[in-house]
Amino acid sequence: MAQGPGAGRPAMPAMFPAVQEAYGPADLGSEPLFGGGFINFGHWRGADLGRPLTEADRVRSQQEMYRHALATLEPTQGLRAVEVGCGLGAGAAVALEEYGFAHITGMDIHPEQLARAEQRNARLLSGSSERLRFARGAAESMPFDDGSFDCLYSIEAAQHFRDLGAFAREAARVLRPGGRVVVASFFVPDADPARPGRLAELLDTFATGLDVAHSVPELVGSLRDAGLTSVRATSIGASVWPGWDRWLSALWEPGTWPRNFLRAFDEGSLDYFTVTARRPARQS
Repeated sequence: MAQGPGAGRPAMPAMFPAVQEAYGPADLGSEPLFGGGFINFGHWRGADLGRPLTEADRVRSQQEMYRHALATLEPTQGLRAVEVGCGLGAGAAVALEEYGFAHITGMDIHPEQLARAEQRNARLLSGSSERLRFARGAAESMPFDDGSFDCLYSIEAAQHFRDLGAFAREAARVLRPGGRVVVASFFVPDADPARPGRLAELLDTFATGLDVAHSVPELVGSLRDAGLTSVRATSIGASVWPGWDRWLSALWEPGTWPRNFLRAFDEGSLDYFTVTARRPARQS
């Protein structure tokens, strides 16, 4: 029997202070760094990086990050999905409008982000209230019944999760048998113990703890330990870092904090991955 949303699970963890500050008073989705209500580095495959990039290019790159990840879940028509770390809900709108989901729940730990998401998506919420909702919860403790969703996706949020093992267990729990997962974010590509220290030297977000230097082997292992199968990690860094740095070049000088993401990639300390997995179908 499926358990209720609070049964037998740890309480929602407190927000890490750097996360609370970064996503609190400021609406990052309206900043030039991001724009269009999205907050991700972008998937720039096919973009002409030899010419000046426009705001429309930047927004499109962020939409393309969602499309790249959501395409791994197809067919999605008529399915129920949860987005873990939904931010302002712009990606949930893409999922509903372009991928034919019957329902999307956007979950985020930050109440100010959720308030913005509800405001930004007021039209969808009023016109399709059964297709979209937002809920407060943490990746490590999701407020949903067992087997609530056919798909789970998370775009550029896993770098903030404090416990990948707890996230993997929760992902497996809230998925129905045969359900699918995709996580897209930046990770240390290997188990080299020197990587976290190097990232803290290069990038403020790792020094302050806003981002955690999780390794992709750690995520893959956590998903497998949670009972998920067909776990696969695919590097997409070549479609992320050069375009992201090209966009930053109009705003930041070489060698400054955000532009060091490309440096970390070139050094092998950081890469961007999509990680997919599946909950096994129930045995007959």
